[in-house]
Amino acid sequence: MSNTADRERLMQVLLGPHVSEKATALAESGNQVVFKVRTDATKADVRRAVELLFEVKVERVAVLRMPAKTKRFGQREGTRGSWKKAYVRLAPGQDINFMGTE
Repeated sequence: MSNTADRERLMQVLLGPHVSEKATALAESGNQVVFKVRTDATKADVRRAVELLFEVKVERVAVLRMPAKTKRFGQREGTRGSWKKAYVRLAPGQDINFMGTE
């Protein structure tokens, strides 16, 4: 695979930050960031994508599959889709600023 094609694929691995109480607590205390990622992404893909996009050093990556959930809306039953998230631990002294301000 060519270098430009590889960079294009890595640009599409991260779907966005996952915001929750647990993710916020990890960001404050553990120097970790949580991302929603593509379902076919591997740990190596996530590591390379974060290092490429945010120019930080990644120490460790953990990837989890979140299963689909069946939900009821009145009498109708529906299914939320399954998705994948990645816990990214940054190296000491590294930080990702999503707001764009210094």
